[in-house]
Order: sequence, then structure tokens, then C-alpha cells
Amino acid sequence: MKIAMLSYHTCPLATLGGKDTGGMNVYVRELTSHLGRAGIHVDVFTRSQDEHVPHVLHELGYGNRVVHIPAGPEIPLPKQQLSSYIPQFTKEILSFSAERNLQYDAIHSHYWMSGLSALSLQREWNIPVINMFHTLGLMKNRIARSESEIEGAYRIDGERQVIHEANRLVAATIAERAQLEFLYQAESSKITVIPPGVDTSRFYPIPKDEAKAVVGISPDDRMILFVGRIEPLKGLETLLHALALLKESGTNQCCPMYLVVIGGEPDVTPETMNAEMSRLFSLRDDLNLENMVIFLGKQAQDTLPYYYSAAEVVVVPSFYESFGMVALEAMACGTPVIASQVGGLAFLVQDGKTGYVVPDGDAQELCDRLLLVMRDRELRTKLGDQAAAAARAYDWEIITHQIIRLYDETIKKPILDHPGYHLETS
Repeated sequence: MKIAMLSYHTCPLATLGGKDTGGMNVYVRELTSHLGRAGIHVDVFTRSQDEHVPHVLHELGYGNRVVHIPAGPEIPLPKQQLSSYIPQFTKEILSFSAERNLQYDAIHSHYWMSGLSALSLQREWNIPVINMFHTLGLMKNRIARSESEIEGAYRIDGERQVIHEANRLVAATIAERAQLEFLYQAESSKITVIPPGVDTSRFYPIPKDEAKAVVGISPDDRMILFVGRIEPLKGLETLLHALALLKESGTNQCCPMYLVVIGGEPDVTPETMNAEMSRLFSLRDDLNLENMVIFLGKQAQDTLPYYYSAAEVVVVPSFYESFGMVALEAMACGTPVIASQVGGLAFLVQDGKTGYVVPDGDAQELCDRLLLVMRDRELRTKLGDQAAAAARAYDWEIITHQIIRLYDETIKKPILDHPGYHLETS
């Protein structure tokens, strides 16, 4: 079986924490690798953003490729501009496949722009399209707090077209399925709920003293961790206000703790700094948190298990998450999670068992839960152990098995007895 995987606007090999890099990158990379392990060939097509990077890379293993397709200038571009280069992206994929005489059994596209390209490819290849959105424009607009955060009609229209014309849709949670049905009038029969997975061979509990030694902090340090893109919907402002309340309580004098933020580019000049990063820097100073908040910027994926394991708690204060990959990775590392009660997070984090959920934007409630967890080592250990156990149900081998079944159903071709298929069934 051969799958054409489309990730138009972001490359699965990109360093995490950038403006358009996050959970979707991890999803495409890990799924492709595990499909390869199962004997399924995948070509991941993504728009080239750097002319100095080879157009074809074999970094996902098992013969699977990442193909960087030139479409417009080979530099990062705002998403508003990217949509105009989708036709060129599609044309170049057709050329690449024709030159190598490639034939695919299905297209698995990610995000709405990839979905539009997939629909055009479908008309040429006559094969089914499976699309996963990862985020939805109408949901982002519901929580937008400024005009600049509003997604334009071009995106909403594009999402509606993909939802209407794709053969199958993958939703990360039952909440996302409901959003597709009620906000976009998607056909229920087209939607399959399959959550993202986690690589438990990489994300697992590392002894705290060993993890802290690797990331360079003292064994006695107590670190709160945030990992994610630096943008308003991630809710980092709420976390800073919660830390200010925590500081006012005097707790930090007897039980010193600090926040480490992984994501964004904090070391660039003020003129080139992301507007949200600049705003958060100013807020940190206004709240007198200079000694409690450290911005580390983007970090390599391989370092994240050490940071997750070294942290006492990971906080995901988002206003919207279709799933919450950071929360799942932290749980797999045996670290409790405090997350907003929104989207997939409300299903993933089990309140009082693997961490706590709090209302989004509620700094006081977040502060109260932070105090509860940070003051009680025994509670942290209990929550962390239960979190690691819960995360094992999301192991990528289990999730990949579900994706393969979806491929099988969609293309009407049995593959579970494929000689390369060695995944354990559950």
C-alpha cells in the first residue's frame, strides 16, 4: 500500500516551537514512521521553505520520504499568502509522481490547505481523500480576542469545501466530531474519531535527578513547564497572571519555583520579535516575574522528554486545543498536567487522576491548582504515575492500527494480512 501524505504549510522535520510548528508536525512524522514500520510506503509532500534543504529526504525511516515541493518563494510565508500557491504545489506533486511513475492508494491530508490540494490530486488520480484538520477556523474565531486573530473567510470556505468533498474525515476527539457536525454540517458517516498517539519508547518517565542533570538544573529546583507556540490562543498570559497570584501568596518564599517556557524565539531583536512574545515579555516585567519566568525558545524534540520529566507539573492553559499533544507527552513522562477544560484537553486530562482541568482564562483557579500540586510531593507522584499509565493507551502502535483500519475501509482493500504488518492488536 502507498499513501500520499500532504502537510502543505509545515514540514514534519521542522524544529518545534516555531510559529507554525507544533502537534501537527509531530503527528505527521510519527504516523509516517509507524506506518513504515507496518510495511506501508508513505511520501510526505510539504511546501519547500528553504532552497538549501534537499528536496527529498529519507529521515523518517523504512523507505518513506519527505518531499519538499517548490511552490512560491522557498521561504516561510504567512498563511494568508500560502493559499495562493496551492495550485502550484499540486502541479509539482503531479510532476514528481509522473516522473517516477508513482501510484498511490489514498491521500491523507492534514489541515485545510493540504485538503484543497488533495481534492485536486483526487481528480487526477481517482483515489480517496482522508483529511484531518487539527484545528478549525470557526473554533478559533469563537475564542479570538482581537481582529488580528480572526480567521478569514478564505479559510472557512476552504474548510467547508474539504469537509463536503473528502471521502473521510478524522477527528481527534468526540468534541471535534461534534464541532464538525454542528458548525460545518459534516456528514456523521464520514467522520472517524482517532486520537493522536505518543511514542512511549521516547516519552517515558525518566528519574527526576537524571532528567534535571541533562537540562542543567539543580536537583532541588522545582520547575513548572509550558511547551507550545507563542500565540494568544495558547493562554500563556493566564499562566503568568497565575504565577503573579502565587507570588503574592508568599508561597514562593518558602517553596521556590519558576516557570520555563519552551517555544518561540525570545533571543531575536525587539524589532523582529513575534508580537505576542514581545507582549508577554512586557507582561512578565509588569508583573515583576523576571526571576520566575525563563523563556528558552525552540528546543529539539529529543530534549523534550528530559524537560517533561524534570518538571514538577506541565501547564497547558490554552483557550482552544483540538487535542493537546503536549499534555499527552507530559503524561507519558509521568508528569502531572494542569490544563484548560477545552476541546481535547477536557477528555485527555482526567481531573484529580492525571492532573487537573481548570476553566480557560481563570488565573485564580490555575493558581490554586498549582499551589496544590507544587506543595504536595506525594500528590505529584500519585498523579504522575496515573498519568503515565493513562498515556499508554495512546501508544502510537495502537493508534497506527486504527489508522490502517481506516485506510482499509476507505480503499476497500484488505491490508491487515500484509506481510509487513506486525503491529500488536488490542
